[in-house]
Amino acid sequence: MTRVVAVCGSRRDGSYTRTALTYALDAAEAAGAETDLLDLGAVDLPLYHPDLDEQGDSEALKRRVREADAVLVGSPVYHGSYSSTFRNFHDYCSFDEYEDTVVGLLATAGGGSFGSTLDHLRITIRGVHGTVVPHQVGIRKAYDKIEDGAFVDQDLQERTEKLGREVVSYADRLGSQCPPAIADD
Repeated sequence: MTRVVAVCGSRRDGSYTRTALTYALDAAEAAGAETDLLDLGAVDLPLYHPDLDEQGDSEALKRRVREADAVLVGSPVYHGSYSSTFRNFHDYCSFDEYEDTVVGLLATAGGGSFGSTLDHLRITIRGVHGTVVPHQVGIRKAYDKIEDGAFVDQDLQERTEKLGREVVSYADRLGSQCPPAIADD
């Protein structure tokens, strides 16, 4: 079964990013995937330090991403890029977590601009060999599109749900192209 984990780079209560990722995960589950939400606002993840191993929950969090066939990455827009919360988690990750992994991108903006955030996410995910799907979701003025934990904009809801289905579809195709692992004798 395809495993999809969503990484929420928001720490805010009532996060629009978390809400949108939940819709994408629900669509992935409806498409036959096993799903998991990794809420970075609810874990112990100290500021990354390259000379220290196994800080806080880092090993368990990396394992959840590494074992996934697909990852949905969501971040609010901060100063034209992604959140420091996501950046800190991403610093812990490497090729080991993203190699042969399909990744879908989602950004929520308080204002009208999310393009550079999606660009930065795409560049850094590709930098660790993640396979980023072409379909992505940017939500302008998220406070007008999501209210009380639910989408009020049907088109954006459909785009977000499509992202969940797309990562499952791409992961299934990528998985069928990979040769089976060869066991050591």
